Amino acid sequence: MGKIALQLKATLENVTNLRPVGEDFRWYLKMKCGNCGEISEKWQYIRLMDSVALKGGRGSASMVQKCKLCARENSIDILSSTIKAYNAEDNEKFKTIVEFECRGLEPVDFQPQAGFAADGVESGTVFSDINLQEKVRLGEPVRCSMVPGGNSFLR
Repeated sequence: MGKIALQLKATLENVTNLRPVGEDFRWYLKMKCGNCGEISEKWQYIRLMDSVALKGGRGSASMVQKCKLCARENSIDILSSTIKAYNAEDNEKFKTIVEFECRGLEPVDFQPQAGFAADGVESGTVFSDINLQEKVRLGEPVRCSMVPGGNSFLR
């Protein structure tokens, strides 16, 4: 059981406090089975509000999934206390914005989408429902990286 952190690197102009909003925020990830190494072809999302019971009454996780290749049951959980905002002073630096507790299911890629909010630097105006996927298409790169919160590094 290890922890993997999601790091974000972005260029913020006139905004700060870029953050995911709500327990229904969807973290779109590609997952890898820790047993056989199979990587999901499609993007899958996990949400803080989702809680699935683990076999044998060993608690719960944000996602429990059986590997299509090796049939092993794996899980991943969002650690709510680790969700952080990306601020203007973090510009052009990688910063951990969330950590996942991984039990056989390891995120290997992240696709930012809708559901982010940010605040105007001078005005304090809240900009809600920011879609980072659209920003990437417009040529304003948002780079993300998965790194360990505990065990193995993935960059």
